[in-house]
Amino acid sequence: MTKQTGYRYLEPQALARVKNLSVVARGVVEGFISGLHSSPYKGFSVEFAEHRKYTAGDDPKHLDYRMLARTDRLYIKQYEEETNMRVRILLDTSGSMGYNHDGNLTKFDYCAYLTAVLSYLMTRQQDSVGLTTFDTQIQLDMPARSSPRHFNEMMHRLEEITPGKQTDVAETLHKLANRFKRRCLIVLISDLYDEPEAVIRALHHFRHRHHEVILFHVFDKAEIEFPFREVIAFRDMETNERIQVDPAYVRDTYIEHLRKFIETYRRACAEAQIDYVMTDTSVPYDFMLSRYIAKRNMP
Repeated sequence: MTKQTGYRYLEPQALARVKNLSVVARGVVEGFISGLHSSPYKGFSVEFAEHRKYTAGDDPKHLDYRMLARTDRLYIKQYEEETNMRVRILLDTSGSMGYNHDGNLTKFDYCAYLTAVLSYLMTRQQDSVGLTTFDTQIQLDMPARSSPRHFNEMMHRLEEITPGKQTDVAETLHKLANRFKRRCLIVLISDLYDEPEAVIRALHHFRHRHHEVILFHVFDKAEIEFPFREVIAFRDMETNERIQVDPAYVRDTYIEHLRKFIETYRRACAEAQIDYVMTDTSVPYDFMLSRYIAKRNMP
């Protein structure tokens, strides 16, 4: 754990490199806000927060008449402001996320760091952040809240996770799309090792329910470059199945399949107005995030 933050996945060095990122991220959030939290109330969202005393100029339609009857005083119902966004981070914890080739960060560790810094930035902006982790089942489902106590609990729960089971990305996303009733920003972080057509249908399910979606598609660098030279036995990290191959015979076919795999997601996301970000664990996650947000803010 880092002494400065006390959280395994929240690095002080990365926070220093993104110290101005929250200002830029605010622009991204505000860009998402229009249409996300539209409400018939002007300046109010639909979620009640607290009461305050009525003052001249307040809109009478926000008066709490029950409070008036009980106390003989005028109180206004206050709601969470529309500029506070609800974010749901969906983190893949299946076995394939535990892969790393060079002995450094696994895909899961990389994604956990990304989850931590995103949660930190959003919480600082008073946005509500929830965390859902999944493999074939939903393993952790923390509601979206904005308090420091909630952030603390989320970071500790994140540190307890060990990836290792099989995955069912598409079915899990459909379940979550049915569960999330209020419109929000969905941040999916995964290697997406499932049938692309099924996953894409599930992403459309979120869009059909008017959620905004950002997809971080994460690989190990070796999965992209296929640097293997000698005959090697590959093990499926989710089924434990082993297969021995000569890289010289399969490299070109593998790379072409991977290219099509990535391009299928990239094209489908563009058509569905989903932000698609492909990266690998050799790219510092804070640099990747800074680059994405800067691009998102370009006119």
